[in-house]
Amino acid sequence: MRKLNNTVQRHTSKRFNKAYKWLLSVMVFYQHSSVYAATPTNEQLYDYQNVMWVVIGGLLVFFMQAGFALIEAGSVRSKNTVNVLMKNYTDMAIGGLIFYILGYGLMAGNNPTGYVGQSEFLPEQLSNMQWAHLFFQMMFASTAATIASGAMAERIKFSGYLIGTLMTCGLIYPVVASWAWGGYYGGQGWLTQLGFIDFAGSSVVHSVGGWLALAGIIVLGPRIGRFAPDGTPRLIAGHNLTLVTLGGFILWLAWFGFNAGSTLTSSGNLGKIMLNTHLAGVSAVTAYLLISGVMRKAILLSDTVNISLAGLVAITAGCATMSPVYAIVTGVGACLAYLAVKRLLDNVQMDDAVYAVAVHVGGGVWGTLAAGLFYEGDLFSTQRIIVQLMGIGAMFVWSFGLGMVVYFVIEKTIGLRVLAQHEQRGLDFTEHAEGAYPEFQDSLFSQQTLTERH
Repeated sequence: MRKLNNTVQRHTSKRFNKAYKWLLSVMVFYQHSSVYAATPTNEQLYDYQNVMWVVIGGLLVFFMQAGFALIEAGSVRSKNTVNVLMKNYTDMAIGGLIFYILGYGLMAGNNPTGYVGQSEFLPEQLSNMQWAHLFFQMMFASTAATIASGAMAERIKFSGYLIGTLMTCGLIYPVVASWAWGGYYGGQGWLTQLGFIDFAGSSVVHSVGGWLALAGIIVLGPRIGRFAPDGTPRLIAGHNLTLVTLGGFILWLAWFGFNAGSTLTSSGNLGKIMLNTHLAGVSAVTAYLLISGVMRKAILLSDTVNISLAGLVAITAGCATMSPVYAIVTGVGACLAYLAVKRLLDNVQMDDAVYAVAVHVGGGVWGTLAAGLFYEGDLFSTQRIIVQLMGIGAMFVWSFGLGMVVYFVIEKTIGLRVLAQHEQRGLDFTEHAEGAYPEFQDSLFSQQTLTERH
């Protein structure tokens, strides 16, 4: 047996040596042939590294769509699951297309006026980094659009929602982004010139999406049965908190790419950005646990997930420019902002199915202000705070104002809200002829009717 093993080892060794020599020969041949270009310079390698980092960040931001889809699906009733998932899937598609055609030029093109880009529409000739920047920003535009989806869930027409998405990704978000981040191909946004700080989009992305959500729920009105005749809020519980929790984890993970990817370079202060991002999320949740305990209130899983997201939204503006201690303060403030906005929405009978306004407006406005308050090396600067407030106000006027116009026009033309009987039956059946849980919904949906509509 030992002799047999030795024989096998000798044959294996010979085969390995032959394979190794062959591979080495191929490598030497290609090294000295014209197939390979000259050895890349250190500068080229650094550029490749930066491109790869931005692309990875963009992929993580793309993954946010899955997180939003799961949170929204779990937060609505089962009869509307397909509708919510369809909105998240298709707003990414049409939003990405319109952003490539129109939005990227408005956002990043040459910006001599400081208000809007004037070049790079439907681009075809860009550098590696410019392509990566376009891809990264396309993911940001989709994020801004999908924020409004959950707020208006269970009563908005699918067609009306998609028109709103086209306006968000093609015009509303790009113009705001040009103010704060514009001039990638020349010029500079007017807010940037003033010294406005919003590193990764507490206001540019999140509060814009939140203001649009607020405009949408005002035009739509509340769901049937959401408020009693005397105005008392009634709970309409979502059907699957497991999906909500998984969506929260996915968003938290993707947020590291959202914030750290915004450096647009792999040599930035990535560790600090990621640490600050995480600290804001965990401190927001911890603050909620303590507040609920002191007030003897139930600790709700839905609020816990939302408050973690509010903390992440808040730190997005100042994650690169504040110390970790103030990142904790920012997270705690985000928790308080979420709870305050949530109560305000209920008191004025505004129905936000997932409390997206509380998360993205509450967290976004507070986080943008905190970025000015806690700017490392220049704490509590009055001038900086004034600039931050100007940015917050300008984005509110543009996003909320234009959002109200867009949704009002949709309502008066093709209609924004579904019929009452469609809302009661469920949008999966009326809008899409497809159920998320067919085994359990046979009594609600006529399979023959569904098949005929396919």
